[in-house]
Amino acid sequence: MSINVTVLRVFTDAAGDYGNPLGIVDAAAVQPQDRPRLAAQLGYSETVFVTTPEPGSTSAQARIYTPGGELKFAGHPSVGLAWWLRDIGTPVRTLQLPAGLVPVRQEGELTAISARSDWAPEFAIHHLDSVDALAAAEPADFSDAVAHYLWTWTDQSRGLVRARMFAANLGVPEDEATGSAAIRLTDHLSRDLTITQGKGSVIETTWSADGWVQVAGRVVSQGAMTVV
Repeated sequence: MSINVTVLRVFTDAAGDYGNPLGIVDAAAVQPQDRPRLAAQLGYSETVFVTTPEPGSTSAQARIYTPGGELKFAGHPSVGLAWWLRDIGTPVRTLQLPAGLVPVRQEGELTAISARSDWAPEFAIHHLDSVDALAAAEPADFSDAVAHYLWTWTDQSRGLVRARMFAANLGVPEDEATGSAAIRLTDHLSRDLTITQGKGSVIETTWSADGWVQVAGRVVSQGAMTVV
């Protein structure tokens, strides 16, 4: 059976470059037991399976899978899905994920979602002394028992951060842009951040003392493909 997959890049820079690939699939097209296999076959850090909302609905149900299994919440699929639903003419105010109800908003060219920091998967957070030390890090140097988020300041006064993420435990040796890790780091530092991750992806976060963090970014479409 052929399955249609829409591919986006989430958290691009202002020019539309970089960003983390995301697969979007109609949940009705793939039985739950077959979703892990398809996510592994696609090889993206996450693939989201969405039940397209009925006309007039302001919420959509979705499930998120990495090549290694299902997540209750993840940032880049939530932002990408919110953007895509708006792009196809079915904008929503919330996403219904296993972790909880995720508010959605559009801020100019940025698509934003909000989440509780404790919804994000666990990450070992490593503060490095310099961009050079960050660039020199190798995934093999870190345990595969947990995901690792490495970061350093590029301008502390302005909240500018450079980061990388290694997640062999999720089947992702290195992730280009990780919204859930950005949420964890924002909550850890208790301040708004602009995070440049991977080769050049950009994640904007807003901290709130009530335990919610907004994560926002730009999204572009890579088109659609069919897999068997």
